[in-house]
Amino acid sequence: MKKIILTLLLASSLVMTGQEKEEKTFTLSGSVDTYFRGNISGGTFDTAPGSSFANQPGFALGMINLIAAYEGEKVGFVADMVYGPRGADAVFGSPSGSAQIVNQLYAYWKVSESVTLTMGNFNTFLGYEVISPTANFNYSTSYLFSYGPFSHTGIKADFALSENTSLMLAVMNPTDATEFNPNGSYAFGAQLGFSGQYFNFLYDQGAYEIDFTGGFDLSETFFLGVNAAYFSGDDAPGFYGAALYPQIATSDSFKIGLRAELFQETDGEFGAIGTGVADSSVFATTLTGNYTIGSLTIIPELRLDSASEAAFVGDKSLSTFLLAAVYSF
Repeated sequence: MKKIILTLLLASSLVMTGQEKEEKTFTLSGSVDTYFRGNISGGTFDTAPGSSFANQPGFALGMINLIAAYEGEKVGFVADMVYGPRGADAVFGSPSGSAQIVNQLYAYWKVSESVTLTMGNFNTFLGYEVISPTANFNYSTSYLFSYGPFSHTGIKADFALSENTSLMLAVMNPTDATEFNPNGSYAFGAQLGFSGQYFNFLYDQGAYEIDFTGGFDLSETFFLGVNAAYFSGDDAPGFYGAALYPQIATSDSFKIGLRAELFQETDGEFGAIGTGVADSSVFATTLTGNYTIGSLTIIPELRLDSASEAAFVGDKSLSTFLLAAVYSF
């Protein structure tokens, strides 16, 4: 009888332990990326488009991305670490060298089934593209992504209003001040989502940005992404722009897509295009392929940037070829 009782107690203990493990999940994921970029025409050998990342000539490095995440029934955290040129560019607002490997670092509490509170450093909610190359179709990035915010540090509340509708409200440090508040002012953000379409708003130190990000599955193999944004400050230069992302899946392993973007500076020289002339504009088209081999994605890319002024070392246009390799795990 004692042996039977001990066996039952051991079995129940294992069941309880198994249930606890099912409710608490720790994961480690990430990516590694590298690329080659060369100019076909325009500028000099090392001239690059005026957008972020993928801007070095020849064979170059992206970054190592390691993401440790713990998800419990009510609480959890994410520690997202980056190292390499792309990572350093992504966290440029970090004043200390040791913190320049932290891309995201936040904890969250699921207050209820419809309310989640998050506090810490998290990537921006504005825009179509993100810092990690695994989540972007194109390897090079758009002007809208490059000159919108990258990251915020603060507290946000996510509300699931219905099955298809969500609302996010946030109070944050000044944009891209990732470690602490440098001047005592705060930024305010909001996002309204409906069936995969997101309307975003950010107010920060007298400047504001309105952004729409969304996409539509036009068929089983044809997807159209959309991004549009308007940025304006108090008596300061601003910008507006729009980008379309049509993508077609030709097989299970290959997709081809185009990014067509118009970016316009307003009320002076914002400094994004690099012409030195007020109210400049640029139209950039990027033809990209995604060939997937297991966890590895090969990304060939042709890009043409055409500016209203000489933005590329004496030239108004710049055409480039890029070949990237992105491994995710």
